[in-house]
Amino acid sequence: MIRVNVFGRSMSVRRVGGEWQLFSESQTGMRSRVYEVVIPPELTEAQLLSYLDDIYHEQASVQHPEVRLESK
Repeated sequence: MIRVNVFGRSMSVRRVGGEWQLFSESQTGMRSRVYEVVIPPELTEAQLLSYLDDIYHEQASVQHPEVRLESK
């Protein structure tokens, strides 16, 4: 499981078989799948931050200007 901060929003990504799955993480530890964003299966782990930046760039702010890796 890869945890990322997407412009201030806590999310996680995991690889299941040949598919990437994206989740929204709550502050209470609950996780919900994000079905409206499909991550192409050919993307590598190194490309995930850039892809999520492209998808969610409208949510960028002065306080949260980038997508950051939280943990692997």
